[in-house]
Amino acid sequence: MAMKTLRFFLAIAVALSLQLNVCGQDYRFPGNAGNLTTVNRESGITSPVTVTVIYDNYVHSEGMKPDWGYSIIIEGLEKTVLFDTGTKPAIFSSNFKLTGIDAGSVELIVFSHEHLDHVGGLSAFAEMKTGIPAVIPRSFTPPVVSSIVNAGYIPLLVRDAAMICNNLYTSGEFDFGIAEQCLVLDTRAGLVVMTGCAHPGIVRMLSEIKQTFNKNIVAVFGGFHLMDKSKAGTEEIIAGMKSLGIVRCGATHCTGEKQIDMFREAFGENYFELGAGNRVIFN
Repeated sequence: MAMKTLRFFLAIAVALSLQLNVCGQDYRFPGNAGNLTTVNRESGITSPVTVTVIYDNYVHSEGMKPDWGYSIIIEGLEKTVLFDTGTKPAIFSSNFKLTGIDAGSVELIVFSHEHLDHVGGLSAFAEMKTGIPAVIPRSFTPPVVSSIVNAGYIPLLVRDAAMICNNLYTSGEFDFGIAEQCLVLDTRAGLVVMTGCAHPGIVRMLSEIKQTFNKNIVAVFGGFHLMDKSKAGTEEIIAGMKSLGIVRCGATHCTGEKQIDMFREAFGENYFELGAGNRVIFN
């Protein structure tokens, strides 16, 4: 017990240190917004980036298992990044193996927020690979941080928006409502925002990201947590997204089935499906 306690506090001390090297970048917590100066109109990925859905309420590919939860993996950057790990370890493990992706290639985990349907599958991934950083909002509770440490990962606590690796950023922690972070991919066409559940409010999050990064958002996908929203409320969300300049969208997980249909109709040919096993490519 004493050894586990020591490991926990050592990991927190490391996470709070001023300099941590992630994806070749000098990662600073807190006060790490300076490297956002790399985002500009001419910046962005120069080769395709593939996002594969590992865990979702819905299934796209045969053999994949659906379940309430969400997880994606991002390939094509200088580092392969796992974003959330779904709910149940057995389903995460089965779905991950069906993707054919080498778990050894993953060099960073990012958690959107600490709810079970986004962190529950971590023990399954720990059987595939450990010893890498896990980027988490600073508001994660001690029991969840402890579980990450005990699984064999190094927690890095996020407050501000910051570069994770070339062309991939954390939005920083949105601390209104249920605290959460999302991922931001920089493309030459504009920013692509990847959400977990968007508990703080999807339009508010997108508005702050656009202001913080000073670049247009062209696409957003993930869970939007609108399952209890009325038709009028969902229409207002869609209008808010479009007013921000968003032209491509993919909604899943906690968005709600009726609400997903509304997004599908509103964005038409610019809507893209998700579901476990699907792959979305950004250029």
